[in-house]
Amino acid sequence: MRDAHSFDEFYRQTSTRLMRYGYALAGDAVEAQDLVQEAYAKAWRHWRTVAAHPAPEAWVRLTMSRLATDRFRRLTAWRGVLSRTGPPPPIAPPSENTVLLTAALRKLPAAHRQAVALHYLFDMSVDAIARETGAAEGTVKSWLSRGRAALAAQLSEAHHGRILEGNDV
Repeated sequence: MRDAHSFDEFYRQTSTRLMRYGYALAGDAVEAQDLVQEAYAKAWRHWRTVAAHPAPEAWVRLTMSRLATDRFRRLTAWRGVLSRTGPPPPIAPPSENTVLLTAALRKLPAAHRQAVALHYLFDMSVDAIARETGAAEGTVKSWLSRGRAALAAQLSEAHHGRILEGNDV
């Protein structure tokens, strides 16, 4: 079992220095945070080994260096792809219908939203949704029915509001 207390103490003693080191490696605060977080996560997974290491902080620094090198290699490869193919085309903003549907989905209870998404986006049957969620088939049918009814009402209301505002003919 890992010793959370000793890891917490190690983190408190080293996090500021390692964040500075991460910033020096990456040159970017967000990248530095990612490096530090990932290195500490690896240290926690291997805490018995790291804690027994003669220089645990050096172990984490080496891990950060390797992570930074891996990221740099991936970025260099990505830049090579972009130089050959050009940047990807710009992504169009979502349509008004997409915005309305997303807003309506957010108003559904989580279980209804999950059932509707699994059914319509992943084309899952009621039985498959029941297995994935651990709910009874009748419950899933109820979620789908209630979810569809709530969506229909919300989208109808939104459409009616657009007509009154003169945005739809």
